[in-house]
Amino acid sequence: MSVEKVEALVVGAGQAGVAMSEHLTRCGVGHLVLERSRIAERWRSERWDSLVANGPAWHDRFPGMAFPGDPEAFVGKDGVADYFEAYAEQIKAPIRCGVAVTKVSRLNGAPGLSVETSDGVIEAEYVIAATGPFQRPLIPTLVPENAGIMQLHSSAYRNPAQLPPGAVLVVGAGSSGAQIAAELLEAGRKVFLSVGPHGRPPRSYRGRDFVWWLGVLNKWDAESQPGAEHTTIAVSGAHGGHTVDFRKLAARGMTLLGKTESYADGVMTFAPDLARNLAKGDADYLGLLDEADAYITRNGLDLPAEPTARLIGPDPECVTHPIASLDLAQAGVTTILWATGFALDFSWLQVDTFDAKGFPRHQRGVAAEPGVYFLGLPWQSRRGSSFIWGVWHDAKHVADHIAKQRAYLAYEGPAVASQDSTAALQRRA
Repeated sequence: MSVEKVEALVVGAGQAGVAMSEHLTRCGVGHLVLERSRIAERWRSERWDSLVANGPAWHDRFPGMAFPGDPEAFVGKDGVADYFEAYAEQIKAPIRCGVAVTKVSRLNGAPGLSVETSDGVIEAEYVIAATGPFQRPLIPTLVPENAGIMQLHSSAYRNPAQLPPGAVLVVGAGSSGAQIAAELLEAGRKVFLSVGPHGRPPRSYRGRDFVWWLGVLNKWDAESQPGAEHTTIAVSGAHGGHTVDFRKLAARGMTLLGKTESYADGVMTFAPDLARNLAKGDADYLGLLDEADAYITRNGLDLPAEPTARLIGPDPECVTHPIASLDLAQAGVTTILWATGFALDFSWLQVDTFDAKGFPRHQRGVAAEPGVYFLGLPWQSRRGSSFIWGVWHDAKHVADHIAKQRAYLAYEGPAVASQDSTAALQRRA
């Protein structure tokens, strides 16, 4: 059986894979991108129907192409997927769809890697894992499958009509959990929302979106701090973009709960941390306003004051008298929606570059295993790494590193005189 050979192989054709292809082309590195389904498939089939990008169109894009339409709009999920398809076509990315990578291993006695796929074996000098951070949905093993209640992860949620009649318990109050809970509330459902520790930035302040503030305050380039990479951020682009305010959701009928702790005999229990979690979110929110005000004053910017942005509403009953446990049947809960994030899954990448917990050992995407690279990881090089624009810049660093490595490997060394020539020179001397 013939073996296909390429210089660089990119696994995944989402935002990371498309960005990687662009930069490899610019560096003159021959490559192939493999995608098990369609370009940007997760945007199409693993997100809820009403999802929009969390940043405005002018910001959440690659430098080489703008989104059509209003630059201040928050683009829907299908529009984002269409964008990456169009971008791949624009840069003539060599993407092969419908091919799954099943195993990558080091070649024996030769440089490079063997890549086993659903379409045969490929050998590559470099392999870039561009499968992104949303690989394996995480559902805590709290509630048994035979508990008589529907359970699904946020990646499997599509719309309220998908769920059986009854109340819904949403566990997790980051961007996905907060937006889905709000949508269910708007659909007339009784909603319980379990709120853990989180960051809560303003959607906009003094006429500028929060992505602009993170940029000018140099927060997108912040490096990872212990624990920071796991911070849940509650932000929304829904309905034209708005600040997530859990107290306002409670005022509209949503019941807030602390962090989910355990389950037994139909009863879910929650930590007594709801007020503390909300207070931490408030501090995060107000702290960014303080930094923004200081930046405006220091630079003499003419941006309108927004005093109402600092108003924090009163705590609702569910905060002042928190619910410690909830009998799901008595509360009418028929669905638990787990907005609890994702785990990385690199089981197909069988090389020595993972720590004891299975997390990649790398430096800005350059793996400990020579020839292996990562792209799209959370906090890969900075806060913005797993965002659309951030992954583009990380891809440039990875492509530049590959270009440098191939230059070293192309060096043949100084010419070495043969033994006979050396002996003849010695005799003449």
